[in-house]
Amino acid sequence: MLAVHSPLLFNADQFLLDNLKTAVVLLDARLCVLYLNTAAETLLEISASRLKGARFIGCFADPGPRETLLRQALAEQQPYTERVVKVVAGDGREVTVDYTVTPLQRDGPLLLLEIQPMDRSMRIDRERALLSANDTSRNLVRGLAHEIKNPLGGILGASQLLAQELGRDDLREYTDIIIAETERLRQLVDRLLGPSLPAQLVAVNVHEITERAAALVEAETGGRLRIVREYDPSIPELYGDRGKLIQAVLNLVRNAMQAVEASGQLADGSARIVLRTRVVNHFTIGGQRHRIVCRLDVIDNGPGIPEDIHDRIFYPLVSGRPEGSGLGLPIAQSAIHLHHGLIECDGVPGRTRFSIYLPIQTKHGQRDEADNLDRG
Repeated sequence: MLAVHSPLLFNADQFLLDNLKTAVVLLDARLCVLYLNTAAETLLEISASRLKGARFIGCFADPGPRETLLRQALAEQQPYTERVVKVVAGDGREVTVDYTVTPLQRDGPLLLLEIQPMDRSMRIDRERALLSANDTSRNLVRGLAHEIKNPLGGILGASQLLAQELGRDDLREYTDIIIAETERLRQLVDRLLGPSLPAQLVAVNVHEITERAAALVEAETGGRLRIVREYDPSIPELYGDRGKLIQAVLNLVRNAMQAVEASGQLADGSARIVLRTRVVNHFTIGGQRHRIVCRLDVIDNGPGIPEDIHDRIFYPLVSGRPEGSGLGLPIAQSAIHLHHGLIECDGVPGRTRFSIYLPIQTKHGQRDEADNLDRG
C-alpha cells in the first residue's frame, strides 16, 4: 500500500509517519483527508488513494458528535482526546479506538489525528478477567465438592447397610430412594470436581471433533436440526486430548441445540447451527501471543443468552434454563483451558456465537512459539 503524497509533508515527515505503528490522519479545515499513513490504511482497511479528499467524519460509526468536537478543535485550536470510539473499517466491521486530535497551522488550519486501536487490549483484559474468574470459581467449587463428597459417601454406605437389614419391601423402597438420590448427588459432585486423569495429547483433526459432536446432536434430534458446516480444510492437526475436546465441543453444540429447542425452533424446522473453523494469525490468549490459532465457532439462531446472566455464563451452576445444571460451559472452558485455549461468547437474539480458540501446536505438548505480553 502506498500512502498519499501531500505537498504539506516533507519527504522526511512522510518517511517517519509511514513507519509509525500508530495510525495518523491529517485533515484540512473542511475535515477532508489530506494524508493518512500506512498504519491508518491497515486499521481502516481502505487505501489512501480512495480516502484522499473524502470527509473523514464518515469513518466514525457515530459521526454527529465527532464532527462537533473536530470543528470545535479547529475553531479554538485546542487539542483533545476521546476514548472508546467506534470507527468503521472498509469491510463494514466496527473497530474500537482511542484518538487524539492536535490542531496545526501550515498554510491554513489542519487537524492531526492519532488513532490507537483498542479492541486487542480490551480483549486481552477481558480474557484475563475471564481466566481469573474461571480459576477462582473452579478452585472454590472443587473445595466445596470435596467437602460434600465425604458425607455423601457415608450416607450412601449407611443406606445400603440399612437396606440389607430391613425385612419389609415397603421400607426398602425408602432406602432405595435414598441410595438413588445420593448416587445422583455424588455424580454431580464428580462433575464439579472435573476430570481426574491428565490430558492425553495426540494428533487431532479439528473437523473429526466437530463431526463427532454434530453426529451425536443430530442423532438426539432425529435429524430435525440443520447443522451447516463452514470448514477451513487447510487447518493443520492439533495436539490435544481427543476425549476432552469432543466433550467441550459437544457441550457447546448441545447448549445451542437446547436453546433452539426451548424456543420452539426445533419443532417448526427453523433451527440452525453453524460450525465454522478458521485460522487466526498472531492471536493473544491469556497474555501469550501465538503465531497461529485455530478458531472454532458454534453459532445458533436461537433467542440468545439472557442479559442478566450474560457475564456469568462460565460460572458453575449458572444456567439460562430452569432444568439446566449450569455445568456444561464451565466444564468446556476447563477442558479448553487445559489446551492453553479459551472460549468466548458474543451475540444478539437470533445469533449467538461461542468461539473456541486453540493454539496450534508444533509437536506433542509444546505450543507454537509465542510471545509473553506480560514481560516488563
